[in-house]
Amino acid sequence: MSQESYVHGYTPRESVRLSDQANTLAELLHHDTLFDPGTVLEAGCGTGAQTILIAPKNPGCRFLSIDRSPDSLQAAQKAVQSRGIANVAFQQADLFKLPFDDGSFDGVFVCFVLEHLSDPAAALAELRRVLKPSGRIQCIEGDHGSWYCHPLSEFASHAVDCLVRLQADLGGDSLIGRRLYPLLVQAGFREVRVSPRMVYVDSSRPEWVEGFSKNTFNAMVEGVRDRALAAGLTDPARWDRGIADLYRATRDDGTFCYTFFKAFAAK
Repeated sequence: MSQESYVHGYTPRESVRLSDQANTLAELLHHDTLFDPGTVLEAGCGTGAQTILIAPKNPGCRFLSIDRSPDSLQAAQKAVQSRGIANVAFQQADLFKLPFDDGSFDGVFVCFVLEHLSDPAAALAELRRVLKPSGRIQCIEGDHGSWYCHPLSEFASHAVDCLVRLQADLGGDSLIGRRLYPLLVQAGFREVRVSPRMVYVDSSRPEWVEGFSKNTFNAMVEGVRDRALAAGLTDPARWDRGIADLYRATRDDGTFCYTFFKAFAAK
């Protein structure tokens, strides 16, 4: 994944958004992110937002977290060291051409990465190659098509659709959550099981209103404003109305839903 293919951009604000997202979703997504003792490859670790959550949950594992971006790896290493997490090492690597022998790892973890790849099936096949015969993989992806809110407006839907279209133009797929099962089967994995994880938010859950609706999803959509305008997908008035309507759904009488998909499979 090149920097140009990451639709959200590499900015300090995006780093904060990723951290907010990871912390808010930690229990929902990672209560069962457990591996048998051994070596685990984290593919596409980014700035370490997920690394600092999953490594402490698996003290019997040695994690090797890889990414193509040296800046992201530096940030991830700093995040791990500041928390005293000792079972993680980092390496710069290309997910499509992993510098590891066949059967090098007991487990593989990949989260919010496949959506940005032009050929996720090829990436999964490469990850399968480096798994031991008894190895297992865990994948987590979102699906922007699963999003809806109340009150719903055509302007809010338009803003989210701009993000979906921009990511598609870059070769990614922000609707990939629904494809995890066939992608893993196509890549040769066995015992594929997919677990949907719905986020539901209303005003009785203020921590979710702030952590997910505002600081994760809305911030993610807001972050592509300049790209959407430059691509001619929208105009300033229509875009601003859409963002305003997304925040309208975070008020006391609003609700918000989104579904993540977590897949488990064996080599």
